[in-house]
Amino acid sequence: MAKTTQPDFISVDDVVALLDGDVFLLDVREPDEVASWKIPGSYNIPLGELAERLGEIPGARPVVTVCAKGARALHASELLAQHGMSSRVLEDGMSAWGRAYDEVDIDFPGAVVTQIRRRGKGCLSYVIGSGSRAVVIDPSSDVERYLRVAERHGFTITHVFDTHLHADHLSGARDLAGRTGATLVLNPADPFTYEFSPITDGLRVEISDALHLVVSAVTAPGHTEGSTVYRLGDVALFTGDTLFLESVGRPDLADHAEAFAHSLYRSLHEVVLPLDDDLLVFPAHYGDAVEVHGGEPVTRSLGDLRRDLPALALSEDEFVAWAVARVSDRPPNYREIVKFNAGHSSLDLTALHDLELGPNRCAIAS
Repeated sequence: MAKTTQPDFISVDDVVALLDGDVFLLDVREPDEVASWKIPGSYNIPLGELAERLGEIPGARPVVTVCAKGARALHASELLAQHGMSSRVLEDGMSAWGRAYDEVDIDFPGAVVTQIRRRGKGCLSYVIGSGSRAVVIDPSSDVERYLRVAERHGFTITHVFDTHLHADHLSGARDLAGRTGATLVLNPADPFTYEFSPITDGLRVEISDALHLVVSAVTAPGHTEGSTVYRLGDVALFTGDTLFLESVGRPDLADHAEAFAHSLYRSLHEVVLPLDDDLLVFPAHYGDAVEVHGGEPVTRSLGDLRRDLPALALSEDEFVAWAVARVSDRPPNYREIVKFNAGHSSLDLTALHDLELGPNRCAIAS
């Protein structure tokens, strides 16, 4: 038996960089914890079973041990070392995974869109810039990331948008607007309590002399009453939680599932689906069914979604019955998160971060 060695730690940013490679992520939490929330591609062997299941660990691949906050993963790495197997420990475990990000630039004629992906939450946000100006859609609470993107491109952020009142993660829209002096633009159909510039029908926000971000509908209600879809010229559609790449937004978080499902159907069929098939759809979230790779944007064309998502082919009554029947567990701590995002809670952001841990659950399970 090999002598015990001091385990190595690895940061979550370095783990994200390895996800497209040949890394073996060994999750030593209990199966129910893993079933609720995991890093895509991870392999579960509970810590208590690890000594008897060492043969399941491939010897030729780098191993990273994972648990909730690092303690069990550290024990697992020590056990592996005792048996001559090297590994690294994900520092702060799944708590760190909840704050894991990467980003990718998408070039359009006259504009660049930076998709900022919160890999541990499946949250997507966007910096859309042209010339010297940019707007931001659905920023997370880590506003420094948006400031760095703007600095990298030489952009001044002039407007900040949220597509809706978020229930699964803390919005950074207020903070980012305050830090930059940008105009905060929100839909008053959602119950925000602080000052903002209300969306008006047909609002056009100039990014450059030849480029406008167009609010294609004042409301696309269904996920929330104030859900809004934004369009960038004839190339991109930012759908918030109205339309995802694998499903549609859930209608039940305001406790009016049937009424909101009718609204969601009409928003999809009257606001979104009449648009051109070639528009690229950029949602606010993605779920486990969507593969995410470094350097590749999370997007599909509207035509592809029209063809591939069965829910979009249902009649209104069929859609409502399907949507109401398939609502599942709600996002963890969503009521407290909504209170903060709406302005009803004055708790410090750092005191709220643990409320975000866990998966996003804003889509109807497909």
